[in-house]
Amino acid sequence: MYVTDPIADMLTRIRNATNAGLKYTTVPASTIKIEITKILEAEGLIRGYRLIKDNGQGKIKIAMKYTEAGLPAIRGMTRVSKPGCRVYKGVSDLPRIRGGLGFAILTTPKGVLTSKTARQERVGGEVLAYIW
Repeated sequence: MYVTDPIADMLTRIRNATNAGLKYTTVPASTIKIEITKILEAEGLIRGYRLIKDNGQGKIKIAMKYTEAGLPAIRGMTRVSKPGCRVYKGVSDLPRIRGGLGFAILTTPKGVLTSKTARQERVGGEVLAYIW
């Protein structure tokens, strides 16, 4: 199946899995999706992930994380930069998400970073998504 915005598809699959209370979800693999998944794991929003090799591009199996009360660790996520309308921000213009409780994921010259890390590295870039 051809998807015009693979990152939005990934975020939607994760959002749907958390809303349904699933333990795992699977998304088609790509380099940028693997980097986004690594950020989600480093921020403690997913339990982990595993790369599944197949004859095609491969898949990422993501283990969803929930609180003891059964609430998802990821409260919300939204796609910012889209294929038809790219959104770029400089380091001084990086937004604070939910008063600092969330973060943005950016593609920068130094790789895929969170907004917190991008401020420390003093670099801006394309804002892919907001996550809280």
